[in-house]
Amino acid sequence: MLKVARQSVPAWRFVLVVLLLTCLASLLIWRMLSLQVLDTERGHEFLRGQGDARTVRTEHIPAYRGVISDRNGQPLAVSTPVASIWINPKHIISESDRWAELAGMLNMSRQQLEQKITQNSRRGFVYLRRHLSPQLADQILALRIKGVNVQREYKRYYPAGEVASHIVGFTNIDDQGQEGLELAFDGWLKGESGSKRVLKDLHGNVFRDIGQGVSASPGKDLMLSIDLRLQYLAYRELKAAMQRVDAKSGSVVMLDSETGEVLAMVNQPSFNPNNRRALKPANMRNRAMTDMFEPGSTVKPLTVVAALESGRYQPDTIINTDPGYIRVGKKTLVDPVNYGAIDVTGVLTKSSQVGTSKIALDLDEQSVWEVFSRFGLGVSTGSSFPGESAGLLPGRPNWREIERVNFAFGYGLAVTPLQLAQAYGVFASGGVFRPASLLRQDQTAAGQQIISEKVAGQLITMLKTVTGEDGTAKQAQVASYSVAGKTGTVHKVSDKGGYADNRYMAVFAGLAPASNPRIVTVVMIDEPNLEKYHGGESAAPVFSKVVTDALRILDVTPDKSLPVNRLVNDNTKPITGRRKSV
Repeated sequence: MLKVARQSVPAWRFVLVVLLLTCLASLLIWRMLSLQVLDTERGHEFLRGQGDARTVRTEHIPAYRGVISDRNGQPLAVSTPVASIWINPKHIISESDRWAELAGMLNMSRQQLEQKITQNSRRGFVYLRRHLSPQLADQILALRIKGVNVQREYKRYYPAGEVASHIVGFTNIDDQGQEGLELAFDGWLKGESGSKRVLKDLHGNVFRDIGQGVSASPGKDLMLSIDLRLQYLAYRELKAAMQRVDAKSGSVVMLDSETGEVLAMVNQPSFNPNNRRALKPANMRNRAMTDMFEPGSTVKPLTVVAALESGRYQPDTIINTDPGYIRVGKKTLVDPVNYGAIDVTGVLTKSSQVGTSKIALDLDEQSVWEVFSRFGLGVSTGSSFPGESAGLLPGRPNWREIERVNFAFGYGLAVTPLQLAQAYGVFASGGVFRPASLLRQDQTAAGQQIISEKVAGQLITMLKTVTGEDGTAKQAQVASYSVAGKTGTVHKVSDKGGYADNRYMAVFAGLAPASNPRIVTVVMIDEPNLEKYHGGESAAPVFSKVVTDALRILDVTPDKSLPVNRLVNDNTKPITGRRKSV
């Protein structure tokens, strides 16, 4: 039997193998330490960063936008939670067998979804639907389709709709202020967004939050000066008047005579901020603050203020308007009838162009302009409202006579309805000028005394006659309350130059109760039909209806008991003499 002889392994080979195995183990241990423990160039921090880059994401936490409310806390703009569905086309491309299911949940066709995916195949983020209900978004996520994600956010909702849209404005789809006070106070309302770190899987689904993150800070609330009850009232009556006289547009502004706060501000046409699909840009204008017009006879009381302050006139000073017209330069200014000898009060009662012209020509040529300037004409109210107009109050070193008389009865300058209401607020507050405010005032501003309390009282007494039986605004009367105010029937500028023969703006500005004014209201109707184009026919009835209910809502004590005859028509007539545009 053959025996195989054993050969012993040399010692040096054994030692070599052991050394090699030891070195290998040491290298493995060193590598493990360098990757997971030691802070080397490509150590554990590097690997953690690479892992985080693939799985850790920072998610945006939207801030809750502040609530806008009326002076009584009624919400005008609130934010509601919604969700937006977005996709990563690179991931969802492999889920084509489930596209029809997803499209059905989103109320879109499979072809529409496929087109959106293929057109954005190289992008990593594409919105499918914005501002869905959170419940629907959760149902879509429950489908667990690769590449489908949700973004939590807020959508603005406006409970008052078109009634307060011109003041409040609106935000865009990303909750950024675009119009109105939403834009003016965007920084105040929007708050500060937060963030959090999350872990996502390969399909983009969040499976764990990591760390505390940064909490979102909600925006601050904003309380406006308007009273939603009065806002609804003014809106209803203006809309009805627009239909009744077939007007192009209109505005109503109501101020608190004690504080200058805007209690109501409405315009027609309006828009619904909750549904802007067919929105016309022209309907978004807050005409009460952005659109200028020549105020016409509504500023005659300011001319009378200049006359009274001159010391040469009193309310009972006689002005001879005979023969019912006056020649100024090449222009003839005509009254509806020959009023003969009437006092200064009668000039306002009858809205006499001849009487106003004679007063203006007798005064210092700068005195009327100076009074208009004191009353805030030609200067922005300082409300910070986007696009607010400052009006137009041109100054001249030397005035021609026709320019002086035109200016005295409201031509050659321009105001907004808010500026006109602010000016009449001076009479209501005993000669104190207070800037109009769209925000609720916790304390009444001191204001500035720009005319004497005596002159303010005289003007109110004189303006009460305008709404009396002999005045031009009998339809502005309010049952059980005395009213002081002034009509204006303004020729509009023609597209061909000069003034149009058949286009007017009807205006009424007044305050009530006249014995202790609580509210100041201006109504402007743009291009009413030619059957009722006078201020006393188109604007005054709106004033009456709005103020009647407003005083009741505000619980103002009646100061008289007088039946109101709403069937009496304004007795003013169109002036035949053409006025020159200055």
